[in-house]
Amino acid sequence: MATVVVVGAGVGGLAVAARLGAAGHRVTVFEQAETVGGKLGRHVRETAAGTFRFDTGPSLFTLPQVAAELFASTGGGGLDLVPLDPIVRHHFPDGSTLDSAAGDAFAERIAAAFGPGAAADWRRLWRRAGRVWATSWRHVLTAPVDSPLRMAGLAWRLRDLAAIAPGGTLRGLGRTHLRDPRLRMLLDRYATYTGADPRRAPAALLAIPFAELEFGGWYLRGGLGTLADALLERCLERGVRVVTGAAVRSIAVAGSRAAGVVLADGTEVPADVVVANADALHVYRDLLPRPRLARRLESRSLGGFVLLLGLRGRTPGLAHHTVLFPRDYDAEFDAIFGTPPRPVEDPTIFVTAADDPLVRPDGHEGWFVLVNAAPQGAVDWAAAGDDYAERVLGVLAARGYDVRDRLLFRDVLTPADLERATRSPGGAIYGTASHGLGGLLRPPNRAPVPGLFLVGGSVHPGGGLPLVMLSAKIVAGLIGG
Repeated sequence: MATVVVVGAGVGGLAVAARLGAAGHRVTVFEQAETVGGKLGRHVRETAAGTFRFDTGPSLFTLPQVAAELFASTGGGGLDLVPLDPIVRHHFPDGSTLDSAAGDAFAERIAAAFGPGAAADWRRLWRRAGRVWATSWRHVLTAPVDSPLRMAGLAWRLRDLAAIAPGGTLRGLGRTHLRDPRLRMLLDRYATYTGADPRRAPAALLAIPFAELEFGGWYLRGGLGTLADALLERCLERGVRVVTGAAVRSIAVAGSRAAGVVLADGTEVPADVVVANADALHVYRDLLPRPRLARRLESRSLGGFVLLLGLRGRTPGLAHHTVLFPRDYDAEFDAIFGTPPRPVEDPTIFVTAADDPLVRPDGHEGWFVLVNAAPQGAVDWAAAGDDYAERVLGVLAARGYDVRDRLLFRDVLTPADLERATRSPGGAIYGTASHGLGGLLRPPNRAPVPGLFLVGGSVHPGGGLPLVMLSAKIVAGLIGG
């Protein structure tokens, strides 16, 4: 059995550590923060009214079968899942509303809200989405993909290729299949799940809404951060050593192989195998400099500007997730990905408000308010944050959710905060932007340096909790037992 060092205790790092520990490897995880979870962050605010607890990372749990397999293969047990209906409530600029749901129930809701023609369009697109999902799952999401040649050499069926539409965009699919502009807007939003502009995001990202809307969405009682707690417990049960407050300065190389890590205090930790659960740009720019590789990763995905609001009282009819669309969605992507990037003047606003007594005091609400944003560096968020927070509250009010007279507190998190907390360059949530045909090819899990592997949302197969857990399964398989 090998001695393994894992750099980072995000979901990917903990998941791969649990798998390797269960396989009998000697595993140590080093995490620079004082707590585990990485981008699956948490924020606690004590007030006279009681304690507010916020998830500051993912707010929606999808593909629970992926987590179930992870826990089953490392010792059993599971998670406390709460199904969501609606999964998301969408408010469109014309005043209409559409609640998403799993399976054909969503098409039925489309028919009721937008008419039978819109529902028929969605069902036709959904048949195509099913083919994209099946092909992606079989060939891409569950297997190593190291290069364009590997992708090209797969045994694609012509029907699969037609569905995936190499060279096409997610925006193009919407315009081809959906006549209702509101459904096009809804489909465009799924590009942001990979930090991308829908006008440049590959058509194959149609698999993302399929994963959410075919298999459903869940919440974890107590917040999604409890996933990190469960993974940490599983690691400890499997004999994994997890060290927090221990930043890694560099990955050591002996000859041509990764040979361990050097901590920030200069301590050298030898290892047979190193697994980096860090943004691939951070790995190849800072931990193990490879300038040629790093240059390929400098096009950053979007970041997130977050308000954490403690509110007095309750909002009648508030969904767990609410999306408030702007009149000009393209202006949002022009601002984020334009030259120079700038804060979005009239942004899409995503509100998460868990009706869970474990995360809010009685008679109160805790809102996680997310706005897509350009990365830190492109915008100086330390300087812009307070003024932009007021702007976002004003936009909320203009769209029917004026909560300013109910505020107990308003905490602000920007891409600069995420960069500081997780060392993700620019605070880009998803690493490199998934644009063009190359957007399907994340950095591979097997590094060009023998003995080094990469896991997490910035590498294959991509971002989001289930894909990060699949990344861990792929890496554990490459290392072997």
